[in-house]
Amino acid sequence: MYRGPQIPRREWEDLTYTTYASDPATFFAPVTSATETMELKGFWEHGKADLEGIWTENATKCPALAGWVESIGAPFGRVQLLRMSPNTLRECRRGLHLDDNNRGNPESSGWIVRAWLELTDDPASVLVVRPAEFDRKAEARIPLPRCQQVVLDSEALHHGGFHAGPQTRYAAIVSVESGPALERWIGSQLPE
Repeated sequence: MYRGPQIPRREWEDLTYTTYASDPATFFAPVTSATETMELKGFWEHGKADLEGIWTENATKCPALAGWVESIGAPFGRVQLLRMSPNTLRECRRGLHLDDNNRGNPESSGWIVRAWLELTDDPASVLVVRPAEFDRKAEARIPLPRCQQVVLDSEALHHGGFHAGPQTRYAAIVSVESGPALERWIGSQLPE
């Protein structure tokens, strides 16, 4: 659980959001991008690894969230705020996917994983993960109450959010380099 400074609602509600054509019900606010512009393009489209995030104009509106990202202490790339409408478990399972984090990532860098910070409070929300897309027996559901942090190899595990609602769900999602810095940060976040 996140135990840092309180993050005001305006830091996720007042951002500029956009969406992917493939998922018009889920919106993202780019807090970093490969070019500092408000875009959702993969960093590889600009010849970069997803570890070279440049703050966008959204970052000026969310200093506490930017501080959370920097507190990890590891190189990071994409930082996006997710705004998700309620959905059904069936819709979630239909949308299970793998991320493409490591395209263009040099062998000298650590594997890029994703870190989540849940911002809104809906105890029924979960992150659904599976090692294989259609393997329901191996499905795990990670609870997403407010302030829950999750680190996931989202390129190896099929995943998707189930949010019954009724309110809109918000979360921060960060591409971050695995390695000693991330390991230290994870250790610092575990209950004592």
